[in-house]
Amino acid sequence: MQIFGFPTSPYVRKVLLIAAEKGVEVDLVEATPHKPTPEFLAASPFRMMPAMAEGDFTLPDSTAIFIYLDAKYPDPPLLPADPQQRGQAMWFDEFADTILANSARGVAFNRYIGPALLGLPVNEEAAGEAEAKALPALDWLEEQVPDDGWLLSTYSLADIAVACCLRTLAYGLDVKSRPKTAAWLGRVEARPAWIAVAEQEAAMIEAAKESGHHKAG
Repeated sequence: MQIFGFPTSPYVRKVLLIAAEKGVEVDLVEATPHKPTPEFLAASPFRMMPAMAEGDFTLPDSTAIFIYLDAKYPDPPLLPADPQQRGQAMWFDEFADTILANSARGVAFNRYIGPALLGLPVNEEAAGEAEAKALPALDWLEEQVPDDGWLLSTYSLADIAVACCLRTLAYGLDVKSRPKTAAWLGRVEARPAWIAVAEQEAAMIEAAKESGHHKAG
């Protein structure tokens, strides 16, 4: 199975983490919407990242890929069976993908990803605007996080989607300043699947930095 994207994206990270939790081996093929390869476009005609290819089957969008993976590889299940909790899991996924992710990308790109990986100047004005939009969402999240355990009764898509957005946001903002959120995020980050995906992400970032330095030289 191929996954097209770059792991600093919360959506790409989400799919990699889901696959890792299920023990599904994936080949991460570096791709971005700005410089799409023919293979990426074949899997994602509207340049949505990530995209998946498994044989002749292709699929874009992280949530669509999750639904596919959770159905094909049901152990462990990452969508609760209880109807109310299943609905809540999809809401947390939507919260992460549409409310939190936009701010996370704005903060991370303008304070770290653009300058460190693309040689762009820091754009503090744009980052500050994105941060201002993120703060109410982070305050709301602090109210939802339990004192122990997970966002729902079991570890699920809810934890994965939200934590993946916070990881992107952390490239330009302290996401552990709120105590309950920090403790919950620490529990997520201690999982073996998270550790493996984080190591892969760090390695790809270092490689991208090196490539950028060579190009600059």
